[in-house]
Formats: sequence, C-alpha cells, structure tokens
Amino acid sequence: MTLVIADATPHLAPIETTVLPRALDGSQGANRAVGTRAQISATNDPDAIKAWLARFVDSPTTFSSYRKEAERLLWWSVLECGKPLSGLNHEDLLAYQNFLRDPQPAARWCMPNGRKFGRLDAGWRPFSGPLSASSQRQAIVILNTLFSWLVNAGYLAGNPLSLSRQRRRRAEPRIVRYLDDASWQVVKDSIASAPPDDLRAVRVRWLFSLLYICGLRVSEVAANDMGGFFSRVDRTGETRWWLEILGKGDKLRLVPATSELMQELARYRRQLGLSALPQLGETLPLLLPLGGEPRQMTRAALHAVIKQVFADAADSLLARNPAAVVQAGRIRAASAHWLRHTAGSAMASGDMDLRHVRDNLGHESIATTSRYLHAEDDHRHAETERGHRLSWPDTSAGPVSTDA
Repeated sequence: MTLVIADATPHLAPIETTVLPRALDGSQGANRAVGTRAQISATNDPDAIKAWLARFVDSPTTFSSYRKEAERLLWWSVLECGKPLSGLNHEDLLAYQNFLRDPQPAARWCMPNGRKFGRLDAGWRPFSGPLSASSQRQAIVILNTLFSWLVNAGYLAGNPLSLSRQRRRRAEPRIVRYLDDASWQVVKDSIASAPPDDLRAVRVRWLFSLLYICGLRVSEVAANDMGGFFSRVDRTGETRWWLEILGKGDKLRLVPATSELMQELARYRRQLGLSALPQLGETLPLLLPLGGEPRQMTRAALHAVIKQVFADAADSLLARNPAAVVQAGRIRAASAHWLRHTAGSAMASGDMDLRHVRDNLGHESIATTSRYLHAEDDHRHAETERGHRLSWPDTSAGPVSTDA
C-alpha cells in the first residue's frame, strides 16, 4: 500500500505498509548520520521506525502508543512539511507541537464525528481531534525517545528535540477524573436496570465488576484470561480466591477476588453456558465479544462498551432530572480510567491500608496511591474549618455572600 501524497485527503497507510517516494523516504535525509557505522540495517525512515518499534512487541500497550506517535510524525513530515522524518530540524518540531494542538486540515487528519475506524479502513485517520495538553506532552516524550535511539543507532546525526526546553512533569497533587458517590450510583443503577437474563447486560455488569472491584486497567482486562483465577486456603482455614494479572510493564500482581466478584464471575459464566468457576489453566479471555469465536477483545472495543454505558447512564439521569446537566455531563465524560480512579478513591477513602491499595492497583509508589485520599482531604478541610479561625471583630455589617 502506497501513501498517496497528491490526494487532498489520502488514505494514510500503516507504518507496516507505507511506501514513500525516494525523495521523502529518508534515504537521503539532511539529518542522516554520515561517516558513522550504523547499528541497524534500515536505510529509510519507515524501516528505521520499525526497527525501533521491534523492541516493544512484547508490550502491546507500549507498542501501540509508540507506533501511533511515530506514524503521526512520519505522515506530518511528508504531507505538511514536505520533508522526510530524517530531515526534520528543531524549528520543524516546534511547528509539529503547534500542529498537535489542532491537527489541520481536519478532513485529512481527524476521524469524522468522533467515529472510530480500523487501521486498514479508508475512513481511518490518525487523530480523533486536538490533543489535550497531557497528550501533547506524552507525544513529545515518546518522539524524543525515538530520536535519541536513532542517534544511538547511528541512523541520525542528531536529535532535533534535544534543543527543546524539557519541562519535568510534576504529578498532579490529587486525582480529579473520577466519579463521586452520587454519580457512581447513577451508573450502577443504570447497569442494574437492564434485563437480568440478557447476555449483553450480564457482560456489562461483569466488566464493571472487574474494573471497579479489582481496579484493573482496560489493557489488563483485554490481555488476561480466566486461568488467572485460583484459590488457596488461608491460615484460618478459609478458601480465598485471587486473580493473577499481568499488568503494566509486564509485571505480575495478585488482586483479591472477593466473594462479590466471584459471584459476578459465576453469573457471567453461567450465562455463557460454562461452569461457575474457571478451570486451572483455562485460556478463555476475561471478557468475550458478543457472538463469534471466543477471543480477546481489543482495548478499543472495550473502551467503546464502557463509553456507551456512561452515555446511557447520563441519558437516564437527564430523563429523570432535566436539571442535572452538569452531573450528567461529567458522567458522559467518564472513561475506563475514570472508573479505575473511582475504585482507587473508594479503596483509599475507606479503612484499607494504603499499602494494600497500592498493591491492588499495581502502583510503583505509595505517593501515587496517596492522590486518591479525597476523604482525608475532606476531613482536613472540616478540621481546619472547625479549629482554625481568625475571628475578626464583628462590625455588624452582616455576612458577606460567597455565592458566585
């Protein structure tokens, strides 16, 4: 498949099948290393990118994210800049950062009306729309990694991003993308209102049980199977179930499979005509697509299911209470990662040891987990309100309104 440059709205080919004219394929790029013994066999930009990506094939989430950013820059350099990727300089990369804020022309770069298409579909585009500030930063971090590696590999003479001012990203002091108790209840009520014997409804209930009770990432639901469930007897003689998860960074962790979770698992499996409990070594995915062969669902498909649930919950809320526009909008904006944050906030705000919350969620640092302590913040606010006052003398002017 060839990337057609003359077309006003070309079908942008995946990196695996992209073929560029010699003048734009990087074989003669202005930033190509000269007089250096190359450590890779690639002689053009697409092949050099594929050599870099080959390092991440065992980590599907990382591979997909890195491939996306490399493809975007490759196509932009050719279509908008008229240069091979290996001919980009510092000024070009500054222009690219501006492009990420609003990819134009939208007909070429953005999928229409927020729809999603497969990578090989003619309607596919690299963007859904302008990137958020955090996504822009992430894109540049990934591309800086790409350029640095290509320099070390002897393919590029220099890294055009190395001249940019690198701002150290600071962790947010608190998690803000989560659902409060009232909004989470709206979502649960919406899910529970579906017919109890409908496979689609049972599947949604099982998916949200996994995401909330276990605090899993969508990638972890997509990549793990039911063979990860196992039981063992504790010191008191009680049988306890666990779920072994291969998570971020290819790290294994054990997540408690509570009795509530196991009940939902049994409910879902019976609906599929299976035994209530999984068998040792079972390879059936944690969540199955509706109909067809038993196979793992993609992260995109899981995200679509989750977003539809939030949209349905928002609609049901507005149908009951048309004035709840703000709350419904927040529910509609929620995503799978919001649900993970909601789970983490609930765990951290209860009586659970913060170290256990950290291990359940697979965090590297307790500092990351501490950002879920909303209840602790609320308690601190109430204590400050009660015990720390300035107490100005009363001037009889009456209270000042704090309403907006």
